Amino acid sequence: MMKAVVQLRYGAPDRVLSMAEVDRPAVGDHEVLIRVRATSVNTPDWATVTGVPYLLRLRSGLRRPAQPVRGSDVAGVVEAVGRDVTGLEAGDPVFGSTWGAASPGTFAEFTVAPAAQLIGRPAALTFEAAAGSVMTGLTALQAMRDVGAVRPGSRVLINGASGGVGTFAVQIARALGADVTAVCGPGNLDLVRSLGADHVIDYSRDDFTRSGRRYDVILDNVLNCPPSALARLLDRGGVLIPNSIGNTGRVLAGLPRTARAALLGLGPTRIRFVTCTVNQENLQALAMLLESGAVKVVIDRVYPLADAAYAVTRMLGHHASGKVVITA
Repeated sequence: MMKAVVQLRYGAPDRVLSMAEVDRPAVGDHEVLIRVRATSVNTPDWATVTGVPYLLRLRSGLRRPAQPVRGSDVAGVVEAVGRDVTGLEAGDPVFGSTWGAASPGTFAEFTVAPAAQLIGRPAALTFEAAAGSVMTGLTALQAMRDVGAVRPGSRVLINGASGGVGTFAVQIARALGADVTAVCGPGNLDLVRSLGADHVIDYSRDDFTRSGRRYDVILDNVLNCPPSALARLLDRGGVLIPNSIGNTGRVLAGLPRTARAALLGLGPTRIRFVTCTVNQENLQALAMLLESGAVKVVIDRVYPLADAAYAVTRMLGHHASGKVVITA
């Protein structure tokens, strides 16, 4: 048995998340059993806790979540390995994700993850930082490196630069040699400057869609303005990357705006979406950036496992600066 934070219905985090004793997960042939030291809260977690937007319940479960334990990012210590796993053994510190796999969640004392989605934790990286780096760090890496093809001299705009993906995207774009413009609220201006942004725009004072600047890549993490307004900021050959479900509307939230962006992409505007692909190659690339110091994990707050509901509530407020981490 083990302790885990479970969810049996949809609703406010403090009403639907509670600590319980559950069975320790079994280890498949290609899986690793991990004693969880830290995990983090990502958008799919709070969306599944609340069940909003409703459309997403088609995937998570119509009346209640099919999987009762939230969380996908994980950093911890190997407890046991499946019979077909090589390169990892009990006692190894690791980090990675269960994202996309038929695995239990990570808001628990133990979890299992595919060995192919784990790598050794660099000694210089704390368990908290490692756990806070995975989904948001990989999403930002793939958005900048693969989808946006950012290179030295690229002009990059990041809307929502102080959140989980945003803080990573600012740093990764800079590491790739880009000129970075970051859009955030007044309380995070100094933070994004410290991350290397060349230009910082306070959205409460200035309308960045009317600045007259042109960009090669725009990463939109908040979907708070029409895709057509962002498309007008693109230089010839530029790409717009919408990356959010939004935070308004109980039925569809930001999905209609995402759909409009997709339709916009049928014309001359290049619209590309980013998918978080978790594999050892991408994890190693992220780990190298973290080890080199070119990228750091910005942690907003750290909560113990027993306070996981507060951690999800913090994310729901959409004011976290960087990552919200949970320690087990």
